[in-house]
Amino acid sequence: QVQFVESGGDLAQPGGSLRLQCVGSGTLFRFSAVAWYRRAPGKERELVAKISNYGAANDVVDSVKGRFTITRDNAKNTVYLQMNSLEPEDTAVYYCNVLKSYHSTEPAYDSWGQGTQVTVSS
Repeated sequence: QVQFVESGGDLAQPGGSLRLQCVGSGTLFRFSAVAWYRRAPGKERELVAKISNYGAANDVVDSVKGRFTITRDNAKNTVYLQMNSLEPEDTAVYYCNVLKSYHSTEPAYDSWGQGTQVTVSS
């Protein structure tokens, strides 16, 4: 069982930057692909970025390509999401979870952390 604690969300202006952190407490965390998801008001949860177990592969959704970067530090059981050039459309609660596989968009666990709120507004 893996538990997640997300942090780093804040109020930011358009064009600003934030770095989110996801700390996984389970021993399986560093052996698993991990994804960042977000849920905007009135919208379905969507995968925004993913990274393979040791970080050799990563990808982000087209809408954030060139702006967001996902990295991980397995020594700290942490996955990061660096968000640059923020846009109001990035406003959402951001969550992390392990993936069933790197090639999947589906989370492996039904339990989620509390998420971290990102608000982009002038």
